[in-house]
Amino acid sequence: MRITENTIVANEALVQHYKEIIGLLGEDVTREGLLKTPERVAKAMQFLTKGYNEDPEAILRSAMFKEEGYKQMVIVKDIDFFSMCEHHMLPFFGKAHIAYIPRHYITGLSKIPRIVDIFARRLQIQERLTMQIKDCIQQTLDPLGVMVVVEAQHMCMQMRGVEKQNSLTTTSDFTGFFQQAKTREEFMNLIR
Repeated sequence: MRITENTIVANEALVQHYKEIIGLLGEDVTREGLLKTPERVAKAMQFLTKGYNEDPEAILRSAMFKEEGYKQMVIVKDIDFFSMCEHHMLPFFGKAHIAYIPRHYITGLSKIPRIVDIFARRLQIQERLTMQIKDCIQQTLDPLGVMVVVEAQHMCMQMRGVEKQNSLTTTSDFTGFFQQAKTREEFMNLIR
C-alpha cells in the first residue's frame, strides 16, 4: 500500500476511533496487551480495504496482448481470496474460479488473481464481488464470454448468528458464450 498524507491522516483517525471502540466494549485501553492494539487494527483495516485505492481495469490493461488465434477457454482456478463482509465487518474467504474466451485480447495470467484481490480488498458481499470480477474482465478485454464462480466461507455465519461452521456459499455470473449450458457445463467440469 502506498503511504500518502491521506493514509497517515486516516490512520491517525482510525487509531483514535479504535481506542474509543475498545473502551466502549468495556476494556482498559491502557492495559499492556492493548496499548498498541488500536494502531495494529488501524493498519490491518487499511490493508484489508486497500482495494479502494487500486484500479483493476488498469491492472488488466497493463498486460493486454493481441490473441494469437486462441478462441477456447482460458481458466484460472482456485484463486484464494480474503474479504470483509460489509454487513458485520467480519472476514469471508474462499476461492474464485474464472474463465474467459478471447475475442481480440488475452491478459497476463497473474492479472486475473490481482483483480480478484483488488475487489476482495473492499467491504464486500460475495454476490457483488462475483459480478465486479466478471464485469471488469468483460469490459476491459471484451472477450466472447466470461464466467466467474466464487466459493466462500463467511465468518458472520460461522462465528455468530446461525453458527453453521461447515456452510459454504457459491455464487456465479457469466456473459456471452457462457450463457450456453454446454459451455457452462464444460467450465464447471474443468474446475472440479
